[in-house]
Amino acid sequence: MVCALILAMMGAVLTAVPAQAATAITLDGTSAGRTYDGVGAISGGGGNSRLLIDYPEPQRSRILDYLFKPGYGAALQILKAEIGGDTNSTSGAEPSIEHTAGTVNCDRGYEWWLMKQAVARNPAIKLYGLAWGAPGWIGGGNFWSKDMTDYLLSWLGCAKSHGLAISYLGGWNERGYSTSWYESLRSALNANGYSSIKIVGSDGDWSVADDMVKDSAFAASVDIVGSHYPCGWLTPQTSCPSTANALSTGKQLWASENGSQDYNGGAAAMARANNRDYIDGRMTATINWPVIGAMTPNLPFPTAGLAVANQPWSGAYSVGQSLWVTAQTTQFTSPGWRYLDRSTGYIGGSSANGSYVTLKSTDNTDYSTVIETTQASAAQTLDFTVTGGLSTSTVHVWSTNVNSTDPATAMVHVTDITPTGGAYSLTVQPGYVYSLTTTTGQGKGTAVSPAKGSLALPYTDSYDGYATGSEAKYVQDQQGAYEVVGCGGGRAGQCVRQMSAQAPITWASLSHPYALFGDVGWKDYQVSSDVLLENAGFTELIGRATWQHSFGPEGLDGYYLRVGSTGSWSILRNDTDDKFVTLASGTVAALGTDSWHNLRLGFYGNTITGWIDGVKVGSVNDSTYGTGQAGYGNSQGETGQFDNLSIGSTTKIVGVGSGRCLDVPGFNQTDGTLTQIWDCNAGANQQWTLTSAKELRVYGHKCLDAKGHGTADGTAVQIWSCNGGPNQQWTVNSNGSLVGVESGRCLDVIKGGTADSTGLQLWSCSGGTNQQWTRTLSEPRRGSGPR
Repeated sequence: MVCALILAMMGAVLTAVPAQAATAITLDGTSAGRTYDGVGAISGGGGNSRLLIDYPEPQRSRILDYLFKPGYGAALQILKAEIGGDTNSTSGAEPSIEHTAGTVNCDRGYEWWLMKQAVARNPAIKLYGLAWGAPGWIGGGNFWSKDMTDYLLSWLGCAKSHGLAISYLGGWNERGYSTSWYESLRSALNANGYSSIKIVGSDGDWSVADDMVKDSAFAASVDIVGSHYPCGWLTPQTSCPSTANALSTGKQLWASENGSQDYNGGAAAMARANNRDYIDGRMTATINWPVIGAMTPNLPFPTAGLAVANQPWSGAYSVGQSLWVTAQTTQFTSPGWRYLDRSTGYIGGSSANGSYVTLKSTDNTDYSTVIETTQASAAQTLDFTVTGGLSTSTVHVWSTNVNSTDPATAMVHVTDITPTGGAYSLTVQPGYVYSLTTTTGQGKGTAVSPAKGSLALPYTDSYDGYATGSEAKYVQDQQGAYEVVGCGGGRAGQCVRQMSAQAPITWASLSHPYALFGDVGWKDYQVSSDVLLENAGFTELIGRATWQHSFGPEGLDGYYLRVGSTGSWSILRNDTDDKFVTLASGTVAALGTDSWHNLRLGFYGNTITGWIDGVKVGSVNDSTYGTGQAGYGNSQGETGQFDNLSIGSTTKIVGVGSGRCLDVPGFNQTDGTLTQIWDCNAGANQQWTLTSAKELRVYGHKCLDAKGHGTADGTAVQIWSCNGGPNQQWTVNSNGSLVGVESGRCLDVIKGGTADSTGLQLWSCSGGTNQQWTRTLSEPRRGSGPR
């Protein structure tokens, strides 16, 4: 007899009762239908996967398992990767294999690594390459050129050198097409041993099919018609049509980019698109943008994708319901399966009730039906009849609640049903995705993320431990390409160099090169770097970079210390109209080219200060931006270098016994000025920055110093120009003591005094409260000045 299984809202079985038929669905194995190509996701467009490679183990492998491992998580069937072009393509820029013509480096970027990780977990995954932009040398700025065809051949050669087989190749993302260029690309691929690679055209809209039906040579060059957002961009994804011309090409039709929605909040829309792309438009692949939000949360679309992984320093990550919605298709199908058109449609003939698609396996026996009820208002009973040679064995039922963020409601094995006479019933609840299958092997990963945490200061990077051509840890290119190379200017070791020597062919609007790094929660700190200009232009440090509200540094909320090769300098911030505002400016001796200099940009409360080669050049008060990352920047075409990054937190240092602050009397900056304690007032003479070199800096360039390298009890403590000496290095201990590295003695308030102007010295560590200090962030008092 036919029975109904009533499913509770959380997917659990409550009881079995006689069927109350609402909708009859025939699962007919003899039905015609198109061949399924897969559900995939995109790494690129751009920089959305950047921080994943910087994650520590085992968290990095666990995230990768959630994305690619069969029977564990999303089990992606297609990975579409950006072919880097040194230009911003939404949330960052990805590096080119050929910054300048004729110099190819196949190890640049992280997409090769990601593709290899995907293939290692799922050897059947299909790889797809697409360019969003290109280096400026290509075609003299013309993307549709032989240079670009040759560039793609070089990229395919790099893929081969990494042991990667590319299955699909596109043209220029969302920037139209050239029929003759696609024809020449097909010829070039065939002539160079890549005849098996299928060309997708044009990664824009369906208009490409209009030319394909009129131009047989063009049609013969394109294997797959790929359109972006056929259900609409950032819509509920309720209607997903193709066009009559697209259908008449006889080609496979793809939603070659879909998504752009939050990893949890977009789950319902994704569920609809995954089914309705085929129901409405006969699309056989749906590819979500992006695969993961592995970028800091101040960049565009920070939580779009299947998961979020934006804290490599803590190892924290979060898997979204969209990942499990993907799994509800990918874990129950395989590319090569075939849709059954007579077993696919809308429940009760109404899209408001939900949709269902049925696919059968290549052996014409097993099948899976994916049902979404995301807009239904009530439970519905579905009566299934299995016919046409499909298996009548046990049906396994899995579900995901698309309106929940509770992991317990995702990818739940609800029940198993044994059909009677090839028939069974199921009651489905509103707001769910269900997968009914005769296959086995499905599963749900159990790895759990560690807690989130901030990136601790001080932070430093000398860049000497990286391979040439790699990207430094946490550095997110936004325009241009910042890459580790051998240092110039006569300096040994490795440095970060901006590699884009001319304006690229862009996807987004053009800006000058810049890169961001660090924690968006950083507040009071100093960022310091050695810099070298290779040609005329400017270099800059960026600080308190918060929200990137439009492309380019003009659209980045933050501050800049910009210095030109002529010696002109300025402290800038951008405004809401995407224009730079000059807060201070001036001139120092020309920096010139091929020589090293030091820039430092400091923040303490509302005070922003810049230093060049240890000399303070400007200090301003501005309260527009209070927290944010650090970064580098260069003028267009400036292949400048950076070295010895140092970021230290700026704090007041308070004596536990006295309650007063470590202070430089009278705001004096003269070498040899003795230090004291004084009522805390958050003046610049009480702002101390602990650097990665164990310095305690004040004014940005003066260090807390044991006078004359003294190591005996009673040695005076002064300020002195920072020189890296061991008498300027201090160990900050958990018990509150500050111990001189050279002396091994503690910073001590003389005779335990607590009054203003009591001096400081070195003394044997005793654990007394006059040797205990706290480091506390504080806002400076407006208008504070010398006493």
